[in-house]
Amino acid sequence: MKQDLFINIDKVHTTKMGVDRIRRNLHLNTNDVVTYCKEKVLDKNCNIYKQGKNWYCEIDNMRITIHSRSYTIITAHIL
Repeated sequence: MKQDLFINIDKVHTTKMGVDRIRRNLHLNTNDVVTYCKEKVLDKNCNIYKQGKNWYCEIDNMRITIHSRSYTIITAHIL
């Protein structure tokens, strides 16, 4: 099932507000939060599961939430 996310990884994106929210929540210094999140999702140690309409990707004590139809990164949090 998570192969659907891998196959569509190029569709993963976020909004301007999403960039600010993710950067703030994860304490990132990069402006390219989408690439950062994609790299985390593709990491072999990432635990990916789908619940309802969202994908949840957990790695390195963080959770990235991606909408399963639009592939929009909704948010990310430190666990």
